Amino acid sequence: MNRRLGALVSALAVTALGAGTAVVPAEAVSTTAATAVAQAGPLDDPFYDYSGATPLRDVPPGTVLKTRTVPYSVQGVDLPLEAVQILYRTRNTIGRPAVNVTSVVRPVVPLGDPKVISYQSFYDSLNPADQPSAAIAGGSGIGPSIANVETALFAPMLLAGYTINIADTEGQRADFASSTEYGYTTLDSLRAIAQAPATGVGRRAPVGLIGYSGGAIASEWAAELAHDYAPDVARRIVGTAIGGVFVHPGHNLHYVDGSLVWAGVLPMALIGLSRSYHVDLARYANAKGKALLQKMRSASITSALGTHPGLTWASIVKPRYSTPESVRPLVTIANKLIMGRFHTPTAPMFIGQGTGGVLEGTSPDEKLGNGDGVMVAGDVRALARRYCRRGVSVSYKQYPLSHVTAAAVWAPQAYAWLLGRFGDTEAPSSCGDIKPGNSLAPLKYVG
Repeated sequence: MNRRLGALVSALAVTALGAGTAVVPAEAVSTTAATAVAQAGPLDDPFYDYSGATPLRDVPPGTVLKTRTVPYSVQGVDLPLEAVQILYRTRNTIGRPAVNVTSVVRPVVPLGDPKVISYQSFYDSLNPADQPSAAIAGGSGIGPSIANVETALFAPMLLAGYTINIADTEGQRADFASSTEYGYTTLDSLRAIAQAPATGVGRRAPVGLIGYSGGAIASEWAAELAHDYAPDVARRIVGTAIGGVFVHPGHNLHYVDGSLVWAGVLPMALIGLSRSYHVDLARYANAKGKALLQKMRSASITSALGTHPGLTWASIVKPRYSTPESVRPLVTIANKLIMGRFHTPTAPMFIGQGTGGVLEGTSPDEKLGNGDGVMVAGDVRALARRYCRRGVSVSYKQYPLSHVTAAAVWAPQAYAWLLGRFGDTEAPSSCGDIKPGNSLAPLKYVG
């Protein structure tokens, strides 16, 4: 092992150890997050702005607009590693042209022809300063710490000779929970890195998609949309590995309602969907709800978990909107984001899902059953079975664990499965053994 490789392994080990032992009080999280918003950071760099002569609407999706190379940073400390960052053209949820950034890390020791692991982060935040590119370029604080910690998750693939692609999947406005946008930004990032000589990828390199939780949203939607939106990328996708999957947003609103740890994602989702679809969902909120939505407009998942125990939908909306189904625009939006409703992946899938949600303070839903605390297991099984019926080879694993603890079991299985897709072995399938799940029918508006 050369010195550079050894230094990288040591740095990543320290990062992982620190992430596993740090305990941060909720008050400190809130204070740190507020300070991070007020201070200038990597996102203020003009690199993130497009000022070209050609109107963005006339620039093809995936076009490289700017490229730079930065030291790979963890909490502001540079590792012996560099990242190529690319500003590229993509689109937002409602189809308008937008710019976005992806970060590419080349393998320390390249082995053979280029192979790409597209790692989709679970940074889950309403604050653009928390996105991976900003964290990698020197960002610090609680929000960027998620993207920093994830370095240890994909490090084995980097050391094995794979190029790592990490897009800012929520876009530059941090459109949290806007699932399809995650897919578009991911696909266009893969178009962009194929065009940029500095990445060393080229246009023929095979691609494997992987992500957990928020990263699973981006990975699944990229796989699902690829055939129709980016057939040039679809041809290169060899497999998609996801875990902790957000299948049916309407169901999840009910599942986390009143939970101890995950109830805070409810207002976060309302803010993100309002922002991305240009719809004012705050008009349905009562005074308490409006104050909460205002307070959380730049919240990270790190400041939302466990800080709103028992929060319910009914407690933050006006009486006439006592259920999500009574808010017409929310029903319309949620139904657009049901996975597998309109599109189908073209490559094999590995799907893992926990069922031990009670460990994180979420009781099984009377109609939907159990889940991992935030994601509904019956929905995930239904998605897997749907894809099986459409001819996709699906390997499905279910764990009696919570959302957080299931990730530790899922990750090594997912990586092992994904590495196998770059070879000649046939993808294993459990399509004949997946138990029935929930109906994935769209929500019905109840006015």
